[in-house]
Amino acid sequence: MKRELMDILACPGCKGALQLAVDKEDQNEIVTGSLFCAQCKETYPISDTIPNLLPPELRP
Repeated sequence: MKRELMDILACPGCKGALQLAVDKEDQNEIVTGSLFCAQCKETYPISDTIPNLLPPELRP
């Protein structure tokens, strides 16, 4: 995921702001980490550069 996406991403549940936590980053992208919504207390994982913004009950 590119850091620039933080300017346009919002929580899919409540449309609140997301906070980024980076575990691993290469030169251009965030490889692993998470996005956290303080408003609804939901965490969305970032895996292999892809943010998973599905609700928890729909994630594999």
